Amino acid sequence: MRSIAWTGILTAALLAGLTGGASAGVKVTVTKASYQISGKSGATLLDAMERHGPKHGLLTRAIAQTKYTVGWNVTWAEKDGACRVKSADALLSITYTYPQVKGGMSPAMRKRWASFMSGVRKHEEWHGSLAREMVTTAERSVSGLAIANDRGCRKAQAEVKKRVSAIYAKYERRQILFDTKEHGDGGNVERLIARLKD
Repeated sequence: MRSIAWTGILTAALLAGLTGGASAGVKVTVTKASYQISGKSGATLLDAMERHGPKHGLLTRAIAQTKYTVGWNVTWAEKDGACRVKSADALLSITYTYPQVKGGMSPAMRKRWASFMSGVRKHEEWHGSLAREMVTTAERSVSGLAIANDRGCRKAQAEVKKRVSAIYAKYERRQILFDTKEHGDGGNVERLIARLKD
């Protein structure tokens, strides 16, 4: 499961063209968090995840979660009435949250848990890779954008917002499709849960 917070594309920082010391392009930071569960069997561990996992919506909880935020720093250059994007730097911050078992497990349960978590991490990291692709695509889409007859860069700012928003929407659809497939009947997540219960 993933949770998304996009910041920056509509902020005053983007519109004002604030500059910073960061190098151009996309920077990515990754953080890993955990929540504690305990149990001696697959069923009790699944129950603990349902009770203590990260919130997903108002009433449900996820086994694991990928959250990301995107912050933008865009600088503009005006010349002869035209405006262009001088630089478009993005910071993608990804946080993965996973369950962590406290207390002992039998060797057989430990092996099943390791296999389960390998699949869970693969699922979450795919969400992260889609987020990376999304931000890289957005950065490439707006870098070097130039619009004639645009004193004050209002047209260019509107075009940047339009392009980035369209790319975000495209990748959100891909994220949803991935989750629909993974969590559907007979999907990968269902198989991981079934093997953990065995």
